[in-house]
Amino acid sequence: MDLLRPARAVDALPRPDARRKVLLRVLGIVLLLLAAGVDLLLAGVDGRPRWPQLVVLPIGLAAVLWPAARRPAWLTPAVRAAVPAVLSGAVTVAAVLSGRESLSGPGELAILLCLLLIVVRDCPVRWAVVCGVLNGAAILVLPYREAPGDSSVNPFGMLVLAGAVAGLGGYLRALDHRRRVAVTETQRAERLAMAADLHDFVAHHVTGILVQTQLAQLLATSDPERLGGILKDVERAAVEALASMRRTVGLLREVPEFAEAGTDGRSPAGDLAALPELVEGFRGPVGPETALRRDPSVPDDLPQEVQAAAYRVVQEALTNVRRHAADATEVTVGLAYDGRVLEVTVRDDGRGGTRLPKAARGGGFGLVGLTERVTALGGKLRTGPRSDRRGWEVMATLPAERGRRDRLGALGPTP
Repeated sequence: MDLLRPARAVDALPRPDARRKVLLRVLGIVLLLLAAGVDLLLAGVDGRPRWPQLVVLPIGLAAVLWPAARRPAWLTPAVRAAVPAVLSGAVTVAAVLSGRESLSGPGELAILLCLLLIVVRDCPVRWAVVCGVLNGAAILVLPYREAPGDSSVNPFGMLVLAGAVAGLGGYLRALDHRRRVAVTETQRAERLAMAADLHDFVAHHVTGILVQTQLAQLLATSDPERLGGILKDVERAAVEALASMRRTVGLLREVPEFAEAGTDGRSPAGDLAALPELVEGFRGPVGPETALRRDPSVPDDLPQEVQAAAYRVVQEALTNVRRHAADATEVTVGLAYDGRVLEVTVRDDGRGGTRLPKAARGGGFGLVGLTERVTALGGKLRTGPRSDRRGWEVMATLPAERGRRDRLGALGPTP
Protein backbone atom coordinates (compact mmCIF):
# COMPACT_ATOMS: atom_id res chain seq x y z
CA MET A 1 0.00 0.00 0.00
CA ASP A 2 1.63 3.25 -1.11
CA LEU A 3 -0.14 5.50 1.36
CA LEU A 4 1.71 4.35 4.45
CA ARG A 5 5.23 3.36 3.43
CA PRO A 6 7.18 1.51 6.15
CA ALA A 7 10.59 2.90 6.94
CA ARG A 8 13.54 0.64 6.14
CA ALA A 9 14.94 -0.84 9.33
CA VAL A 10 18.63 -0.29 9.77
CA ASP A 11 19.04 -2.39 12.87
CA ALA A 12 17.98 -5.88 13.79
CA LEU A 13 15.21 -4.38 15.92
CA PRO A 14 13.14 -1.66 14.23
CA ARG A 15 13.24 1.78 15.77
CA PRO A 16 10.09 3.22 17.42
CA ASP A 17 9.25 5.41 14.42
CA ALA A 18 9.65 2.42 12.08
CA ARG A 19 7.39 0.27 14.27
CA ARG A 20 4.83 3.09 14.34
CA LYS A 21 4.77 3.29 10.56
CA VAL A 22 4.38 -0.48 10.26
CA LEU A 23 1.48 -0.41 12.72
CA LEU A 24 -0.19 2.44 10.83
CA ARG A 25 0.23 0.57 7.56
CA VAL A 26 -1.31 -2.59 9.04
CA LEU A 27 -4.16 -0.55 10.52
CA GLY A 28 -4.84 1.09 7.14
CA ILE A 29 -4.93 -2.28 5.39
CA VAL A 30 -7.31 -3.72 8.02
CA LEU A 31 -9.67 -0.75 7.74
CA LEU A 32 -9.67 -0.94 3.95
CA LEU A 33 -10.45 -4.67 4.02
CA LEU A 34 -13.24 -4.12 6.58
CA ALA A 35 -14.77 -1.42 4.40
CA ALA A 36 -14.64 -3.75 1.39
CA GLY A 37 -16.27 -6.46 3.52
CA VAL A 38 -19.12 -4.08 4.38
CA ASP A 39 -19.68 -3.55 0.64
CA LEU A 40 -19.93 -7.29 0.06
CA LEU A 41 -22.30 -7.75 3.00
CA LEU A 42 -24.62 -4.98 1.82
CA ALA A 43 -24.51 -6.06 -1.80
CA GLY A 44 -27.61 -7.91 -2.92
CA VAL A 45 -29.86 -6.32 -0.26
CA ASP A 46 -33.25 -5.24 -1.62
CA GLY A 47 -32.58 -7.01 -4.88
CA ARG A 48 -29.54 -4.96 -5.80
CA PRO A 49 -27.02 -6.74 -8.04
CA ARG A 50 -23.88 -8.13 -6.41
CA TRP A 51 -21.69 -8.34 -9.50
CA PRO A 52 -20.44 -4.68 -9.42
CA GLN A 53 -18.70 -5.28 -6.09
CA LEU A 54 -17.33 -8.63 -7.24
CA VAL A 55 -15.71 -6.83 -10.21
CA VAL A 56 -14.57 -3.51 -8.77
CA LEU A 57 -13.46 -4.48 -5.25
CA PRO A 58 -10.92 -7.23 -6.07
CA ILE A 59 -9.28 -5.15 -8.79
CA GLY A 60 -9.26 -2.03 -6.64
CA LEU A 61 -7.81 -3.86 -3.61
CA ALA A 62 -5.11 -5.42 -5.78
CA ALA A 63 -4.23 -1.99 -7.20
CA VAL A 64 -3.84 -0.51 -3.71
CA LEU A 65 -2.32 -3.42 -1.76
CA TRP A 66 -0.08 -5.17 -4.30
CA PRO A 67 3.41 -5.24 -2.68
CA ALA A 68 5.85 -2.96 -4.46
CA ALA A 69 8.59 -5.61 -4.44
CA ARG A 70 6.43 -8.04 -6.41
CA ARG A 71 4.68 -5.53 -8.64
CA PRO A 72 5.33 -6.04 -12.38
CA ALA A 73 6.90 -3.17 -14.29
CA TRP A 74 3.76 -2.51 -16.34
CA LEU A 75 1.66 -1.99 -13.20
CA THR A 76 2.51 1.68 -12.86
CA PRO A 77 0.65 4.06 -10.54
CA ALA A 78 -1.22 5.40 -13.58
CA VAL A 79 -2.45 1.92 -14.57
CA ARG A 80 -3.34 1.06 -10.98
CA ALA A 81 -5.40 4.22 -10.63
CA ALA A 82 -7.02 4.30 -14.08
CA VAL A 83 -8.36 0.75 -14.33
CA PRO A 84 -10.44 0.72 -11.09
CA ALA A 85 -11.65 4.26 -11.82
CA VAL A 86 -12.84 3.29 -15.31
CA LEU A 87 -14.55 0.14 -13.98
CA SER A 88 -16.28 2.07 -11.20
CA GLY A 89 -17.42 4.79 -13.60
CA ALA A 90 -18.67 2.15 -16.06
CA VAL A 91 -20.74 0.47 -13.32
CA THR A 92 -22.28 3.82 -12.39
CA VAL A 93 -23.09 4.63 -16.02
CA ALA A 94 -24.65 1.16 -16.46
CA ALA A 95 -26.79 1.69 -13.35
CA VAL A 96 -27.98 5.11 -14.52
CA LEU A 97 -28.80 3.89 -18.04
CA SER A 98 -30.63 0.79 -16.79
CA GLY A 99 -32.50 2.66 -14.07
CA ARG A 100 -31.62 0.00 -11.48
CA GLU A 101 -30.17 1.01 -8.16
CA SER A 102 -26.71 -0.33 -7.27
CA LEU A 103 -24.64 -0.15 -4.09
CA SER A 104 -21.86 2.40 -3.72
CA GLY A 105 -20.41 1.44 -0.37
CA PRO A 106 -17.57 2.74 1.80
CA GLY A 107 -15.11 0.13 0.50
CA GLU A 108 -15.26 1.27 -3.12
CA LEU A 109 -15.13 4.92 -2.08
CA ALA A 110 -12.07 4.29 0.13
CA ILE A 111 -10.29 2.46 -2.70
CA LEU A 112 -10.92 5.31 -5.15
CA LEU A 113 -9.71 7.88 -2.62
CA CYS A 114 -6.55 5.89 -1.93
CA LEU A 115 -5.81 5.62 -5.64
CA LEU A 116 -6.47 9.33 -6.11
CA LEU A 117 -3.92 10.09 -3.41
CA ILE A 118 -1.39 7.71 -4.97
CA VAL A 119 -1.74 9.09 -8.47
CA VAL A 120 -1.51 12.76 -7.42
CA ARG A 121 1.55 12.03 -5.30
CA ASP A 122 3.53 9.60 -7.46
CA CYS A 123 2.60 9.94 -11.15
CA PRO A 124 4.32 12.21 -13.66
CA VAL A 125 2.43 15.49 -14.00
CA ARG A 126 0.66 14.58 -17.24
CA TRP A 127 -0.54 11.22 -15.98
CA ALA A 128 -1.37 12.71 -12.57
CA VAL A 129 -3.79 15.11 -14.26
CA VAL A 130 -5.39 12.46 -16.50
CA CYS A 131 -5.73 9.77 -13.84
CA GLY A 132 -6.68 12.32 -11.19
CA VAL A 133 -9.58 13.48 -13.36
CA LEU A 134 -10.66 9.86 -13.96
CA ASN A 135 -10.62 9.04 -10.24
CA GLY A 136 -12.28 12.31 -9.31
CA ALA A 137 -15.05 11.78 -11.85
CA ALA A 138 -15.64 8.21 -10.64
CA ILE A 139 -15.95 9.50 -7.07
CA LEU A 140 -18.28 12.39 -8.01
CA VAL A 141 -20.79 10.16 -9.84
CA LEU A 142 -21.02 7.51 -7.11
CA PRO A 143 -24.15 9.09 -5.52
CA TYR A 144 -26.04 8.69 -8.83
CA ARG A 145 -25.66 4.92 -8.58
CA GLU A 146 -27.91 4.85 -5.51
CA ALA A 147 -30.63 6.93 -7.16
CA PRO A 148 -30.44 6.69 -10.94
CA GLY A 149 -32.51 9.33 -12.67
CA ASP A 150 -33.02 11.40 -9.51
CA SER A 151 -32.21 15.03 -10.33
CA SER A 152 -32.03 15.99 -6.65
CA VAL A 153 -28.80 14.07 -6.08
CA ASN A 154 -26.05 16.44 -4.93
CA PRO A 155 -22.45 15.29 -5.37
CA PHE A 156 -21.02 18.30 -3.47
CA GLY A 157 -19.92 16.16 -0.52
CA MET A 158 -18.00 13.88 -2.84
CA LEU A 159 -16.42 16.91 -4.50
CA VAL A 160 -15.16 18.23 -1.16
CA LEU A 161 -13.84 14.79 -0.18
CA ALA A 162 -12.04 14.27 -3.50
CA GLY A 163 -10.62 17.80 -3.38
CA ALA A 164 -9.27 17.28 0.14
CA VAL A 165 -7.58 14.00 -0.82
CA ALA A 166 -6.13 15.52 -4.00
CA GLY A 167 -4.82 18.46 -1.96
CA LEU A 168 -3.18 16.08 0.50
CA GLY A 169 -1.57 14.21 -2.41
CA GLY A 170 -0.26 17.48 -3.83
CA TYR A 171 1.17 18.47 -0.45
CA LEU A 172 2.94 15.11 -0.07
CA ARG A 173 4.22 15.45 -3.64
CA ALA A 174 5.71 18.84 -2.79
CA LEU A 175 7.35 17.39 0.33
CA ASP A 176 8.83 14.54 -1.72
CA HIS A 177 10.20 17.04 -4.25
CA ARG A 178 11.77 19.17 -1.52
CA ARG A 179 13.29 16.07 0.04
CA ARG A 180 14.79 14.99 -3.30
CA VAL A 181 16.20 18.47 -3.87
CA ALA A 182 17.70 18.51 -0.38
CA VAL A 183 19.29 15.08 -0.90
CA THR A 184 20.67 16.16 -4.28
CA GLU A 185 22.16 19.34 -2.83
CA THR A 186 23.67 17.41 0.08
CA GLN A 187 25.23 14.88 -2.28
CA ARG A 188 26.58 17.67 -4.46
CA ALA A 189 28.10 19.41 -1.41
CA GLU A 190 29.68 16.13 -0.31
CA ARG A 191 31.15 15.54 -3.77
CA LEU A 192 32.59 19.07 -3.82
CA ALA A 193 34.07 18.52 -0.36
CA MET A 194 35.62 15.24 -1.47
CA ALA A 195 37.02 16.89 -4.60
CA ALA A 196 38.53 19.68 -2.51
CA ASP A 197 40.08 17.16 -0.13
CA LEU A 198 41.56 15.15 -2.97
CA HIS A 199 42.94 18.30 -4.58
CA ASP A 200 44.50 19.58 -1.36
CA PHE A 201 46.29 16.37 -0.43
CA VAL A 202 47.33 15.08 -3.83
CA ALA A 203 48.33 18.47 -5.27
CA HIS A 204 50.55 19.07 -2.25
CA HIS A 205 52.38 15.77 -2.65
CA VAL A 206 52.56 15.85 -6.45
CA THR A 207 53.96 19.38 -6.43
CA GLY A 208 56.64 18.21 -4.01
CA ILE A 209 57.44 15.29 -6.31
CA LEU A 210 57.86 17.67 -9.25
CA VAL A 211 60.19 19.96 -7.32
CA GLN A 212 62.27 17.05 -6.04
CA THR A 213 62.44 15.51 -9.51
CA GLN A 214 63.70 18.76 -11.02
CA LEU A 215 66.32 19.01 -8.31
CA ALA A 216 67.36 15.41 -8.87
CA GLN A 217 67.91 16.16 -12.56
CA LEU A 218 70.19 19.06 -11.63
CA LEU A 219 72.18 16.98 -9.15
CA ALA A 220 72.44 13.89 -11.33
CA THR A 221 75.75 15.12 -12.76
CA SER A 222 76.95 17.71 -10.25
CA ASP A 223 76.28 16.02 -6.89
CA PRO A 224 75.00 12.44 -7.36
CA GLU A 225 75.60 11.54 -3.69
CA ARG A 226 72.61 13.64 -2.66
CA LEU A 227 70.24 11.80 -4.97
CA GLY A 228 69.50 9.09 -2.40
CA GLY A 229 67.82 11.44 0.05
CA ILE A 230 65.88 13.19 -2.71
CA LEU A 231 64.61 9.94 -4.17
CA LYS A 232 63.49 8.82 -0.71
CA ASP A 233 61.49 12.05 -0.40
CA VAL A 234 59.94 11.42 -3.81
CA GLU A 235 59.00 7.90 -2.76
CA ARG A 236 57.49 9.14 0.52
CA ALA A 237 55.46 11.83 -1.25
CA ALA A 238 54.16 9.31 -3.81
CA VAL A 239 53.12 6.89 -1.04
CA GLU A 240 51.32 9.66 0.85
CA ALA A 241 49.54 10.81 -2.33
CA LEU A 242 48.33 7.26 -2.97
CA ALA A 243 47.23 6.94 0.66
CA SER A 244 45.29 10.21 0.37
CA MET A 245 43.50 9.00 -2.74
CA ARG A 246 42.78 5.66 -1.09
CA ARG A 247 41.30 7.39 1.97
CA THR A 248 39.11 9.64 -0.17
CA VAL A 249 37.82 6.78 -2.30
CA GLY A 250 37.22 4.75 0.86
CA LEU A 251 35.10 7.55 2.29
CA LEU A 252 33.14 7.86 -0.96
CA ARG A 253 32.44 4.12 -0.90
CA GLU A 254 31.67 4.24 2.85
CA VAL A 255 34.34 1.68 3.73
CA PRO A 256 34.23 1.31 7.56
CA GLU A 257 37.99 1.47 8.11
CA PHE A 258 38.07 4.96 6.54
CA ALA A 259 35.00 6.27 8.34
CA GLU A 260 36.86 7.85 11.25
CA ALA A 261 40.57 7.68 10.46
CA GLY A 262 43.06 7.02 7.72
CA THR A 263 45.16 3.93 7.35
CA ASP A 264 47.78 5.44 9.66
CA GLY A 265 45.28 5.98 12.47
CA ARG A 266 45.25 9.76 12.02
CA SER A 267 42.24 11.77 10.97
CA PRO A 268 42.28 11.82 7.15
CA ALA A 269 41.30 15.48 7.23
CA GLY A 270 44.46 16.48 9.11
CA ASP A 271 44.68 18.20 12.47
CA LEU A 272 47.01 20.34 14.56
CA ALA A 273 48.92 17.28 15.75
CA ALA A 274 49.87 16.51 12.13
CA LEU A 275 51.29 19.99 11.43
CA PRO A 276 54.87 19.31 12.63
CA GLU A 277 55.16 16.37 10.23
CA LEU A 278 53.69 18.47 7.40
CA VAL A 279 56.14 21.34 7.99
CA GLU A 280 59.14 19.05 8.42
CA GLY A 281 58.22 17.11 5.28
CA PHE A 282 57.98 20.36 3.31
CA ARG A 283 61.52 21.34 4.25
CA GLY A 284 63.14 18.02 3.34
CA PRO A 285 66.86 17.85 2.64
CA VAL A 286 66.92 20.65 0.08
CA GLY A 287 63.84 22.77 0.77
CA PRO A 288 63.73 26.20 2.42
CA GLU A 289 64.18 26.56 6.15
CA THR A 290 60.82 26.06 7.83
CA ALA A 291 59.66 26.69 11.37
CA LEU A 292 56.44 25.95 13.20
CA ARG A 293 55.77 28.48 15.93
CA ARG A 294 52.84 27.29 17.97
CA ASP A 295 51.86 29.51 20.85
CA PRO A 296 51.47 27.58 24.13
CA SER A 297 47.94 28.99 24.43
CA VAL A 298 46.75 26.88 21.47
CA PRO A 299 44.85 23.91 22.99
CA ASP A 300 44.71 20.39 21.61
CA ASP A 301 40.94 19.96 21.99
CA LEU A 302 39.70 22.51 19.46
CA PRO A 303 36.79 21.32 17.27
CA GLN A 304 37.95 18.85 14.63
CA GLU A 305 36.54 20.94 11.78
CA VAL A 306 38.60 23.93 12.96
CA GLN A 307 41.76 21.82 13.21
CA ALA A 308 41.12 20.40 9.73
CA ALA A 309 40.66 23.90 8.30
CA ALA A 310 43.89 25.11 9.95
CA TYR A 311 45.76 22.12 8.52
CA ARG A 312 44.41 22.85 5.04
CA VAL A 313 45.41 26.51 5.27
CA VAL A 314 49.01 25.52 6.05
CA GLN A 315 49.03 22.76 3.43
CA GLU A 316 47.72 24.98 0.63
CA ALA A 317 50.06 27.84 1.58
CA LEU A 318 53.09 25.54 1.52
CA THR A 319 51.99 24.09 -1.81
CA ASN A 320 51.75 27.61 -3.26
CA VAL A 321 55.25 28.41 -1.99
CA ARG A 322 56.54 25.48 -4.07
CA ARG A 323 54.52 26.61 -7.07
CA HIS A 324 55.07 30.36 -7.05
CA ALA A 325 58.04 31.15 -4.80
CA ALA A 326 60.81 28.76 -5.74
CA ASP A 327 63.40 31.26 -4.48
CA ALA A 328 62.01 31.28 -0.92
CA THR A 329 64.68 30.47 1.70
CA GLU A 330 62.57 30.72 4.82
CA VAL A 331 58.95 29.78 5.61
CA THR A 332 57.31 30.37 8.99
CA VAL A 333 54.05 28.78 10.14
CA GLY A 334 52.42 30.40 13.16
CA LEU A 335 49.51 29.39 15.40
CA ALA A 336 48.00 31.70 18.02
CA TYR A 337 44.83 31.49 20.13
CA ASP A 338 43.09 34.17 22.19
CA GLY A 339 40.39 32.01 23.73
CA ARG A 340 37.89 32.54 20.94
CA VAL A 341 39.73 32.69 17.61
CA LEU A 342 42.52 30.55 16.20
CA GLU A 343 44.90 32.55 13.99
CA VAL A 344 46.94 30.67 11.40
CA THR A 345 49.70 32.45 9.46
CA VAL A 346 52.14 31.22 6.83
CA ARG A 347 54.87 33.63 5.72
CA ASP A 348 57.66 33.20 3.18
CA ASP A 349 60.45 35.47 1.94
CA GLY A 350 60.18 34.55 -1.73
CA ARG A 351 60.21 37.15 -4.48
CA GLY A 352 58.22 35.01 -6.89
CA GLY A 353 59.12 32.82 -9.79
CA THR A 354 58.82 29.11 -10.45
CA ARG A 355 60.53 26.32 -12.32
CA LEU A 356 57.39 24.20 -12.55
CA PRO A 357 55.71 23.57 -15.92
CA LYS A 358 52.63 25.63 -16.61
CA ALA A 359 50.23 22.69 -16.11
CA ALA A 360 51.53 22.21 -12.54
CA ARG A 361 51.13 25.78 -11.36
CA GLY A 362 47.50 25.38 -10.37
CA GLY A 363 44.35 27.16 -11.49
CA GLY A 364 43.28 28.81 -8.25
CA PHE A 365 40.93 26.03 -7.13
CA GLY A 366 42.90 25.47 -3.94
CA LEU A 367 42.42 29.01 -2.64
CA VAL A 368 38.78 29.03 -3.76
CA GLY A 369 38.05 25.84 -1.82
CA LEU A 370 40.06 27.07 1.12
CA THR A 371 38.13 30.33 1.23
CA GLU A 372 34.84 28.42 1.16
CA ARG A 373 35.97 26.16 4.00
CA VAL A 374 37.15 29.04 6.20
CA THR A 375 34.07 31.14 5.46
CA ALA A 376 31.73 28.25 6.27
CA LEU A 377 33.25 28.20 9.76
CA GLY A 378 32.62 31.92 10.17
CA GLY A 379 36.28 32.81 9.66
CA LYS A 380 38.26 34.99 7.27
CA LEU A 381 41.13 34.29 4.89
CA ARG A 382 43.58 36.93 3.67
CA THR A 383 46.41 36.45 1.21
CA GLY A 384 48.85 39.05 -0.06
CA PRO A 385 52.30 40.62 0.24
CA ARG A 386 53.80 40.88 3.72
CA SER A 387 53.69 44.26 5.40
CA ASP A 388 57.47 44.57 5.04
CA ARG A 389 57.27 43.64 1.33
CA ARG A 390 59.71 40.79 1.87
CA GLY A 391 57.55 37.94 0.68
CA TRP A 392 54.03 36.60 0.84
CA GLU A 393 51.64 35.97 3.71
CA VAL A 394 48.54 33.82 4.17
CA MET A 395 46.46 34.52 7.27
CA ALA A 396 43.29 32.76 8.43
CA THR A 397 41.20 33.55 11.49
CA LEU A 398 38.90 30.75 12.67
CA PRO A 399 36.30 31.06 15.45
CA ALA A 400 37.30 28.18 17.72
CA GLU A 401 35.70 28.01 21.14
CA ARG A 402 37.03 24.94 22.88
CA GLY A 403 34.76 21.89 22.60
CA ARG A 404 32.25 23.74 20.43
CA ARG A 405 30.67 21.67 17.64
CA ASP A 406 27.63 23.66 16.55
CA ARG A 407 29.18 24.82 13.26
CA LEU A 408 30.01 21.36 12.02
CA GLY A 409 26.68 21.02 10.20
CA ALA A 410 27.53 24.03 8.04
CA LEU A 411 30.32 22.08 6.37
CA GLY A 412 28.61 18.74 6.03
CA PRO A 413 30.60 15.56 6.40
CA THR A 414 34.33 16.24 6.30
CA PRO A 415 36.40 13.28 5.17
